[in-house]
Amino acid sequence: MAKLGTPPLVTVFGGGGFIGRYVCEALLKAGARVRVAERDPRKAFFLQPLGGVGQVSAVAADLTRPASVDLAVENADAVINLVGTFRGDLDQVHVEGAKRAAAAAKAVGASAFVHVSAIGADPDSQSDYGRTKGLGENAVRKAFPRATLIRPSTVFGAEDDFTNRFARMAQWPFLPVIAPNTRFQPVYVRDLGRAIAAAALDPKVHGGKTYELAGPAIMTMRQLNETVVQMAGQHPDIVDVPDFLGGAIALFGFLPGAPLTRDQWIMLQKDNVADGGATGFKAFGIIPTPLDAVAPEWLGRYRTGGRFAPRATA
Repeated sequence: MAKLGTPPLVTVFGGGGFIGRYVCEALLKAGARVRVAERDPRKAFFLQPLGGVGQVSAVAADLTRPASVDLAVENADAVINLVGTFRGDLDQVHVEGAKRAAAAAKAVGASAFVHVSAIGADPDSQSDYGRTKGLGENAVRKAFPRATLIRPSTVFGAEDDFTNRFARMAQWPFLPVIAPNTRFQPVYVRDLGRAIAAAALDPKVHGGKTYELAGPAIMTMRQLNETVVQMAGQHPDIVDVPDFLGGAIALFGFLPGAPLTRDQWIMLQKDNVADGGATGFKAFGIIPTPLDAVAPEWLGRYRTGGRFAPRATA
């Protein structure tokens, strides 16, 4: 545990990833020391300029290797687990790996453990992702009863593979939309990062709680595509893909470069909307950011002539 007057040390598993960079940014702004745990520590080197001298460090760690997890959490005051995947052995990563990190945090006396799960996490889910995320939550709570569980909706931001993918596809003559009626409540990555960091730094308030975090607007998949297309300055014909065809495409999800896995198709059969709307952010004093308030900053590069090209007016 940190000595009186010493900034807390927070270990962040997956801190060099898309969400991780914003979690680390928020922790560093709060004055915490951050230890980024990555399979390849070099992926976290870009975080160094965000902190002061000695405020950021990186260690090699893999949730499937117990010894590396133990070393990564040594002397940590708080531990955050951001690791998630759609491919490979999901049970090893989402269940066994999450349990291992939580147990290690408990063993070193960390005051907080924050586990990032997902809306739709359910041990009885038909999708492997939803099932393992649900089992992972149960495993974490058993190993670290006062853990904070964070369930975000689909996350957007400048480095995402969500809005950027739609914008790239919008450069085609037509844009196919799979599961056009499925509803989402996309959440801005910087808002999510701030909430995760706050949960780790204030376990007295947030410990033992579960938060579903989502943005202020609920949109169908088609509406999301239409919004991104408009902000990217593109004009493709938007075509809804019939469910029978979407399911057929997913059958080939095992192939390299496939646009959709079978598991992702199963998840698309249910809405990705927070229980209680966007109220989860109230616990952190955060007003969630709308997609159209920030996305033009990075989607503008897809416009003809680049982001500084004049925008078409209605």
